[in-house]
Amino acid sequence: DIEFGPDKRGVIAAPADLTLETRNRPCIALRADIDALYIQDGKTCEYRSTRDGVMHACGHDAHTATVMGAALALVEAKKTGALPCPVNWRLIFQPAEETAKGALEMIEAGALQGVDTIFALHVDPTRPVGTIGLRPGVATANCDEVVINIVGRGGHASRPHESLDPIAAAAQFISAVYQFVPRSIDSHHQVIITFGQIRGGENYNVIPEHVYLRGTMRSFDDNARAQSIERIKTLARGIAEASQTSIDITYNSGPPAVINHPPSIDILRDAATDVLGAANVNTIERPSMGGEDFAHYLHHVNGAMFRLGIAQGEGETPPLHSPQFDIAESAMAIGAKVLARAVVIRALQ
Repeated sequence: DIEFGPDKRGVIAAPADLTLETRNRPCIALRADIDALYIQDGKTCEYRSTRDGVMHACGHDAHTATVMGAALALVEAKKTGALPCPVNWRLIFQPAEETAKGALEMIEAGALQGVDTIFALHVDPTRPVGTIGLRPGVATANCDEVVINIVGRGGHASRPHESLDPIAAAAQFISAVYQFVPRSIDSHHQVIITFGQIRGGENYNVIPEHVYLRGTMRSFDDNARAQSIERIKTLARGIAEASQTSIDITYNSGPPAVINHPPSIDILRDAATDVLGAANVNTIERPSMGGEDFAHYLHHVNGAMFRLGIAQGEGETPPLHSPQFDIAESAMAIGAKVLARAVVIRALQ
């Protein structure tokens, strides 16, 4: 059974032949994200992106294939009588994970109705193929979007004294934020601020009227987050006064931290141990500063996400969001087996 998400940008799928007995059992969902990024694919392999300027640089295509593989395994197991009990499962293929809106949209569309437990995975280029990483409790950071508008007075590049240069103000602002925000926060509470987008000017010989900055702030501690926001405002006021520009700051809350349900992590550990052996199932020592809107599902139901190793060979595996990002495709079969087995273990409880 197939249902589309908002604007037909996501898919909710479930077996079409569920009996009444099965429908009355706890429903276990598997979630995959399906969106890509505005990055030009730098690979030359046959499966490189066919869309200029767009690629799956964060492994979402692998997540989708892996979750689909787990579903096919569950279907086949039922056909052959290999399932030890009736299993009620659902697939959630969500859009817009990178913009932190997709999970909320799918929840609003009813993706979690009747769901008891949800599992997901994320590929991990720092782990070798044949291993997975698990972490109960806090697994990722809170993520906020930071948008900065700097407005000055445009003019000729040869006469900067007649202008109020927003590019110069932007350079000072970025440098100040990178230098002084981390030094104003207790070192026990890590905060990372990164500006990934800068827009300003159309001509090389014209000082523009305004510059637009967009970035992210990652944190674990709410007090450290609030202190960082105040520090950024203080720096903005000082630089605006010194440069005689205006600096406007907007904060947009992104996904909260992923907090894995310990009993759900135990299920994933048992499933992965069956597939890979205990030596290849590792505990992640520290949470990631990355963000994941899978966190929104966990505000409604119990569940957990694991990290799937995709690195192979002697060379360094390109990181997430790299134009060269790639995976060892054999990892997808491992991830599918772990997910399918986790569904069955939960159904047996």
